[in-house]
Amino acid sequence: MTMLALILGAMSFGSSAFPAGVDSRTFTCAALNSLIAAQRFVFINNPTFEDFAVADASHCGGGISLQVQRRGVPTTDNAECVVNYCVPPHDMSGGM
Repeated sequence: MTMLALILGAMSFGSSAFPAGVDSRTFTCAALNSLIAAQRFVFINNPTFEDFAVADASHCGGGISLQVQRRGVPTTDNAECVVNYCVPPHDMSGGM
């Protein structure tokens, strides 16, 4: 919960270009992954994925044990551009 509050707080003070997240379908796969690497976490808001994509496991925290799972999101050049996101250990089934 603490990590979520931290992320939401950081987003409220961050760039006004990303207040409601980004739509991965407006980026190339390389550009989306570059944005995630630069920002360290990005909220992706599209019909198939509404969650934070993270650069690495160090952005999964908040006092609970979260792990990185990889998942495909659509981009302009790739229907399954792979990004990292955080999940509880018991949800680590069936990912990419």
